[in-house]
Amino acid sequence: MIRGWILTCWAVLVSAALGQVPSIESTADLVGRGRDNVISTPVNQVLTPYGRQVELDGLRPQAIALSPDGRRLLVSGKTSELLAIDPDQAKVVQRVALPPESQKQPPKVASPNILNPDRKGQVSYTGLIYAHSGRRVYLSNVDGSIKVFAVAGDGTIEPTHVFNLPEAKAPRRKEEIPSGLALSDDDTRLYVCGNLSNTLLEISTADGKVLRTWDVGVAPYDVVLAKGKAFVSNWGGRRPGPGDLTGPAGRGTVVRVDPVRHIASEGSVSVVDLAANRVSKELITGLHASGLAASPDRKFVVCANAGSDNLSLIDVDKEAVVETVWAKARPSDLFGASPNALAFDDAGKRLYVANGSQNAVAVLRFDPEDKGDTKLQGLIPAGWFPGAVLFDARRKVLCVANIKGLPERPKAQKNGSKGFNSHHYSGSVSLMPIPSKEDLPKLAERAAKNMRRGAIAQAALPARKGQPPRAIPERIGEPSLIEHVVYVIKENRTYDQIFGKLPRGRGHADLCVFGAEVTPNQHKMVDEFVLLDNTYCAGICSADGHQWSTTAFGTDYMEKSFAGFPRSYPDGMGEDEADALAYSPAGFLWDNAVAHKKSIRNYGEFMAPKVRWKDPKRKGSPDYLSCYRTWKGESGDVIFECEPSVESLRPFSPTDYVGWEMAVPDQFRADYVIRELKEFERKGEFPNLVLICLPNDHTSGTSFGSPTPASCMADNDLAFGRVVEALSHSRFWGKMAIFGIEDDPQAGWDHVSGYRTTAYCISPYAKRKAVVSTQYNTTSLIRTIEQILGLPPMNQFDASATPMFDCFTDKPDPTPFESVANKVPLDQMNPNPRAIRDEALRRDALVSAQLNFREVDKAPEDVLNRILWRAQKGTAVPYPEWAVTLVEDDD
Repeated sequence: MIRGWILTCWAVLVSAALGQVPSIESTADLVGRGRDNVISTPVNQVLTPYGRQVELDGLRPQAIALSPDGRRLLVSGKTSELLAIDPDQAKVVQRVALPPESQKQPPKVASPNILNPDRKGQVSYTGLIYAHSGRRVYLSNVDGSIKVFAVAGDGTIEPTHVFNLPEAKAPRRKEEIPSGLALSDDDTRLYVCGNLSNTLLEISTADGKVLRTWDVGVAPYDVVLAKGKAFVSNWGGRRPGPGDLTGPAGRGTVVRVDPVRHIASEGSVSVVDLAANRVSKELITGLHASGLAASPDRKFVVCANAGSDNLSLIDVDKEAVVETVWAKARPSDLFGASPNALAFDDAGKRLYVANGSQNAVAVLRFDPEDKGDTKLQGLIPAGWFPGAVLFDARRKVLCVANIKGLPERPKAQKNGSKGFNSHHYSGSVSLMPIPSKEDLPKLAERAAKNMRRGAIAQAALPARKGQPPRAIPERIGEPSLIEHVVYVIKENRTYDQIFGKLPRGRGHADLCVFGAEVTPNQHKMVDEFVLLDNTYCAGICSADGHQWSTTAFGTDYMEKSFAGFPRSYPDGMGEDEADALAYSPAGFLWDNAVAHKKSIRNYGEFMAPKVRWKDPKRKGSPDYLSCYRTWKGESGDVIFECEPSVESLRPFSPTDYVGWEMAVPDQFRADYVIRELKEFERKGEFPNLVLICLPNDHTSGTSFGSPTPASCMADNDLAFGRVVEALSHSRFWGKMAIFGIEDDPQAGWDHVSGYRTTAYCISPYAKRKAVVSTQYNTTSLIRTIEQILGLPPMNQFDASATPMFDCFTDKPDPTPFESVANKVPLDQMNPNPRAIRDEALRRDALVSAQLNFREVDKAPEDVLNRILWRAQKGTAVPYPEWAVTLVEDDD
């Protein structure tokens, strides 16, 4: 049986001239920085970025700008500062505070030093530009303004003032979301993409007044000027018209969607004739039209189509797309290049493309005059998800902003404790000398190796005839001993928080807060089946966590939305949080199953809750005890319902189940699944794929009227145990596998990685009493599900994932799982703050009462983590200061 990665030999060779780069097998087994500073990510890729790296601890850089004299490189991200880098020294030389909002005040709340409600650190998806004169800088701010800075003669920068933009007047948000920026040649007019209002704004740089606006497409992202025209890329394509099928696109706006998967179905570029004061054309491009670049001669504008892995070449005079060019090696390659930003060299002969999800910059020969001769020549390894790129003509260097990153070392405190938090960002800027023709193929080899091209090729091998059934087939399409897969998605815990005290695994006992006394069933599962101590979440919060958990992908829209999620928080679990722009164009796991005629049942995943009082005259929302009593049959006060956030789920998702809703006990969910299981047994049939959302291990802090954190965890643990017990006693158990994982680690603490989490593999074919330390992650579970059900990979991430071969055997042990009773009462409620004597715990209770637990991840993560620590550990045990979130919360 295949074990581990199978790499083709062409992807292993690395040129000595470029420095020795360890093979994938020789990098550290753990996620993080290993030997020779090779970085192993929790999404199957390693990073060996080319050139000099400027590490930006605590920052996700999303926009860059080079001063006209080349002395300063500016970087912005979700932070309260603008960073200035000296490109020669490759270091940050100035940190500039953002100018304060002149017409906004931060919200007032109790304990502001704890909640930190000041949102002045919000920045843009993109939109950072120097004036042509070099004397001013403009920065888009997603909270509805343009930040303005002055530049002194020596290049130092000073914040000056703010241009507040008109309200967008979207259904669920007033503030505009400024995005891409462009300046007229005389610097008197600033052109701003109004990402929420679907407009292009022309602003006077003298006083910030809006001079003109034009209606463009849905969610305009970037703008460039050429020959008296403004070209605007629109993430969501044309505005929907009468009769168009639409889906949600954030804050009540809508976008055209396809009729099968209900995912955003087009991108576009609007052409604005500035002299004629009109939109002259709207050109259809690939999906998710993103970054733009104008050729130096202004004859062409190129649009990066992040959702289609290609580029649209636009003739400026003809106002037409004249060529479509792939940003990946072959059009047949699986989705996953995510070209999202562009830059030309000074001669206009080379085009450089930030391929975000390939962690590389694509190099294209640009020759549109000879149609078909604009071609990909190679890839240059970058950092984790390059999201902005520019060409430094003076130095012949590419400047690349890598949005993501992992810290160089664990955070430590005086007592010797150290560890990680998934929000210990370490984005970076790569300063890449333009490689020679001889070096580019070698760099391309390195980039291919880093993204595990060999494993991707292995996933595409055809099934062989005559293969015996195996628990996990060696190739997709070969027979499996398993016919039914149950996939349980839980919420927000790290490995150390649950299993830190287990001596068999790689744990840290001091960091365990919900051990066996709180989670006895999960401990029993890993004792009897497989303990996975090197498995990671691919996402870091519910917005991207549920995307990774169901699509095995994080789109450029998701990665750039960490500027504060201004359009939506697209976890798919809240009534207002569906967003067709956020979803992978390759589709969801259930789309894959439907396309291959597999039966499905979905319990709560991507389903918006509709929990309400039975009496329509009763005000407010049902609380936990009311839901608890309704579940127990002691009252009938509450109605449990939900609706699909993605319409394609409707045929196989019950609407009287409830996914995300902290007031609903997980016991209700377990009962529901077990009740339907009995009906399936009566019929003698069970779905091939079952998804179960069990969210209560998120907890509701220590807010009065909610169960204690330990009670929430015990509820989740018992529900999980009861579901596994019922399934293992069913007639379908002999051909079943159950997988479970957290959607994200919620910025929790862990001594190995902030991404490391708890995961479960339960089956008659699962190994018994085994510890498996193979490096897995969210995409590994999805790939294993696909391997079992004969589903082809959806994109490069599940294709490159390691199937969980090491967890299974072909000799079944049919012994079922027996759940154990909870040790913490399920109705153990948080006390009234007035009854709490400990001052810190009382303050936690008061703060908890202000947090929003009705919507997914609206509670600040660092605040909640501290509350959970003290609730379980007491106030005498210091909170691990290295676990503190270094940036403002993303949720």
